[in-house]
Amino acid sequence: MPSPRTPFKSLVLAGLLASLGGMAFAAATEPPPPPAGMAQHDPAKMQEHMLKRQAALKAQLKITAAQEGAWTSFTTSMQPPAKGPRPDKADFEKLTTPERIDKMRAMRTERDAEMDKRADATKVFYAALSPEQQKVFDAHAMPHMRGGPGGGPDGRPPHKG
Repeated sequence: MPSPRTPFKSLVLAGLLASLGGMAFAAATEPPPPPAGMAQHDPAKMQEHMLKRQAALKAQLKITAAQEGAWTSFTTSMQPPAKGPRPDKADFEKLTTPERIDKMRAMRTERDAEMDKRADATKVFYAALSPEQQKVFDAHAMPHMRGGPGGGPDGRPPHKG
């Protein structure tokens, strides 16, 4: 016959396991530090790389004098937005969970607006291209979106390692 304290022991054990599980989950959700090569991106090098890619694309597309304005508008729209300061981690941690969610939603909305602006500018530029140029653009402008050079079959960069 079971002891009358068995349900109590079961509840204590369940509570202890739940607490340990919660602590393990909290420890597991802290993001790992960035890999050594990604810790600091050099904005000047990133800008130089982007300009080289744009020059190569412009040469491949054989942009005409009549298309120069559309090209300039397109490349200007592709410039990364001026980033304000990143949210301070200490300030972020002071927020309640609903406040954090609202903050993340606001940041996502800003990021989505920037992406929409770039997508619209790309469509306008694409419409200014000849059918031959459109084929070149499709093949070279966004290889990561179709699994081409530098892109995996699922559209993401291939895994290294």
